[in-house]
Amino acid sequence: MHTASHQAPPTANSMSKSSEWSNSVVLIVDDEAGILESLSKIFAREGLEVLTASNGAEGLEILRRQRISVLLTDLMMPKTTGMDLLKAARTVSPETEVVLMTAHGTVETAVSAMKEGAYDFVTKPLKRAHVVRIVRNALEKQNLLVENRALRAQLEERRQKDIVGTSLAWRRTMDITVQAAASEASVLLLGESGTGKELLARALHENSARANRPLIPINCAAIPESILEAELFGYEKGAFTGATTSREGRFEAANGGTLFLDEIGEVSRHVQVKLLRVLQEGEIERLGGAGKTRKIDIRLIAATNVDLAQAVRNGDFREDLYYRLNVVPIHVPPLRDRSDDIPLLVQHFTRIYASKNGKSITGCSRAALDLLCEYSWPGNVRELENAIERSVVLTRESVIGEDDLPREIRDHAALGNSSRSLSFTIGTPLDEIEMRVIRETLRQTRGDKRLAAKLLGIATRTIYRRLEAQGEQSADGDEEATS
Repeated sequence: MHTASHQAPPTANSMSKSSEWSNSVVLIVDDEAGILESLSKIFAREGLEVLTASNGAEGLEILRRQRISVLLTDLMMPKTTGMDLLKAARTVSPETEVVLMTAHGTVETAVSAMKEGAYDFVTKPLKRAHVVRIVRNALEKQNLLVENRALRAQLEERRQKDIVGTSLAWRRTMDITVQAAASEASVLLLGESGTGKELLARALHENSARANRPLIPINCAAIPESILEAELFGYEKGAFTGATTSREGRFEAANGGTLFLDEIGEVSRHVQVKLLRVLQEGEIERLGGAGKTRKIDIRLIAATNVDLAQAVRNGDFREDLYYRLNVVPIHVPPLRDRSDDIPLLVQHFTRIYASKNGKSITGCSRAALDLLCEYSWPGNVRELENAIERSVVLTRESVIGEDDLPREIRDHAALGNSSRSLSFTIGTPLDEIEMRVIRETLRQTRGDKRLAAKLLGIATRTIYRRLEAQGEQSADGDEEATS
């Protein structure tokens, strides 16, 4: 096998393309040594990695073992022709763009090659500028396909992370979120850690008129106070020791879009004053800006797990800033108040992490799901997600079992949960309350509907009717009771 990799010293022209084609490999297949050598030098000067083969069989072997961006092959070769290699490449390496070289360029040849999937063809004798242009265009198409594939993967990942939930508490939260998204009002997301405030911030942005502009998040609690101000407002050269260049802050980066300030309750009083000015005046001043202000147009979303109203009373948070932020407050319910969503979330995270880890896991066993539904989830949805990821990684079965769950969940069940109480928000419809009581009783009785009916003092058929009305099937396959 005759293969070679050529790396000529980069020229000014090749240097401009080296970053764009840094991972691109061109394979040249021709039975004429002079053409191989000439083309290798040409494309090496263009900053490309070049491999060569003196016949179709060798070229096919290279395609099988290495990713090739563009295949430039002679059409007329002994035994395995360029057309044969084209057809084989479509199967072995469908991402590779193929350019044919021929001394017998006819319309029929071109049409036949295009039908088989060739990108283009060039005629001999080859002209350097022409063949470089054709290969460059083929590389651009190939890179575009790779970028599109990556984009589709990102979109799929985002789709998988869509907000999940159908419980009444969650539906109410989403109703307010959708209404608020269409406005320009500041939104304050209130709730415990791990409830999904960042997901809601993204939903607010993506359903707003600013969706095509940036969403810039910053976790105020994760950045030291001495750095946070520079991160938010930017700085001019010489503003402090080490400021050798000017730099824009997060407010400027979010101009035209949305700025998401997570953990706003951790911001110092000094920074609170500057935030208030931004909201009042619509302008910022970089550190070291000597009074020079810059107009900005942002929509502000803030989030906190701190009781800001109490912080105002304690003197830890400015009252005027609180009212500027709290135009549309959205209370994000903890997972314990939307327990009906746990089975959906379990299914959602199981699918994501099974796919991510290359495992064929269909879900949870009934016993494992009962334990997950009975647990109090102090870490909310984030804790549930971590528990499912751990279980997916550790299980050796096609379903997650009780023993695959984290110890704290198993220990919680072992302590007994028979005295568990349910709480409801004033105004919750009676139908919703009844269904939650029925479901919780069924969890306690491990799905035994007759026992659940006795505990609730109702007929077994009533439970069946209520479940059927909700579109829920019997998990144990019992026949409908007649008593």
